[in-house]
Amino acid sequence: MDTSIGVVGPHDLVDSVATVCEEQAGVRVHRFDYDHETHASAMVTTHASGVDAWLFTGIVPYTLAHDALTRPAAFVDYSGSTLLEALVRLLREGHDVTRLSVDTLDPAQVHGTLRDAGVPVAEVRALPYRPGATAADFAAFHRRHAARHQGAVAVTCLASVHDQLASELPVFRLAPSRQSVRGALRQLLLSATSQIQEDAQVALGLVEVSPASELDDLAREVGLLGGSLSQYSETLSLIVTTRGPLHDASHGFTALPLLHRLGQRHDVVRIGFGIGHSGAEAERLARRALARARSHGDVAAVVSSRNDVDILLETVAPAQAPKPDQSRAVVASRVGLSVGTLDRLREITTATADRPLTTRDVADGLGVQLRTARRILQRLELAGCAERSGSLDSGTIGRPLTLYRITL
Repeated sequence: MDTSIGVVGPHDLVDSVATVCEEQAGVRVHRFDYDHETHASAMVTTHASGVDAWLFTGIVPYTLAHDALTRPAAFVDYSGSTLLEALVRLLREGHDVTRLSVDTLDPAQVHGTLRDAGVPVAEVRALPYRPGATAADFAAFHRRHAARHQGAVAVTCLASVHDQLASELPVFRLAPSRQSVRGALRQLLLSATSQIQEDAQVALGLVEVSPASELDDLAREVGLLGGSLSQYSETLSLIVTTRGPLHDASHGFTALPLLHRLGQRHDVVRIGFGIGHSGAEAERLARRALARARSHGDVAAVVSSRNDVDILLETVAPAQAPKPDQSRAVVASRVGLSVGTLDRLREITTATADRPLTTRDVADGLGVQLRTARRILQRLELAGCAERSGSLDSGTIGRPLTLYRITL
């Protein structure tokens, strides 16, 4: 089955990036171009159900749309071969590449790429992208640099910045190289394939309702999960679906609107979902989840997966679904960790400049064993507080280390 990739970016870049992606066998591409980068988030929200993964033409639209992402995503990195191609073109046009000002890219990566190419970097400046930065901020940065360095060239990743500066000073707009696009696509396909396999896992739900409800009443709710409903025992009903629809219907395993609606009509509603690679495994986990739901009160739902990962779903209406800035105490209760552990994880991510972390990083930072760190990351991922963002060669024989980006 083909992997559906949504390519997001400005009009003049989407088609070239999509064309490179279409060269990859097993990839089906959808083009989503915008007039301004601030439209990226709305595009992702509107078309999320139609793609398996997102590829952004640069870091700016990726960052702006990040909070709206429910599928694996990556962006084309301009600091490698894309920047090198720009250097070659600028040299051919007679420009001095030792006095560049470069926006949106990480200074260390810019300087590293230039040094590898033998270019002096003493008078090269780079201003990385940060949430909230505007085209006017970057344009001002380039103007300041040009005022101090005669013959300087502004290198920008944004069409809006290029348009502001084109009549004032030499400016070059970066466009993703084919090699950079292929690299981003390879990374994205690894994540997307893993996600598709996870979404196909069996999800079984055991539902306990009192006063007893007719199956037709529950069936209307279960239809929203894309699943089926049957009688499991005299007191329990069985929901059969897969992980993907359950993830979407529960807002990324944070809230379960059907629990809220059933709770308005019944005194007792307890639901236990088990997610496994087989029906038997999912059923065993569903029993465990239901037992935990019972311990949380009359209206509660829990999702359980392998490796002892249990997530308590909030009893809220869709309009009241938990927000990313919810309190540590709420998150701690849901994922079964202490507030102190969450605070320590936040310190670790801050100390590493919010870069993705491996299981080893978490284990060393918390002073726990690797299997404990792995379980913590799995709990956070299931609760939407961590996401996989690629892999890292461990330097030893074996599989690469998975990288996680933690958002607490």
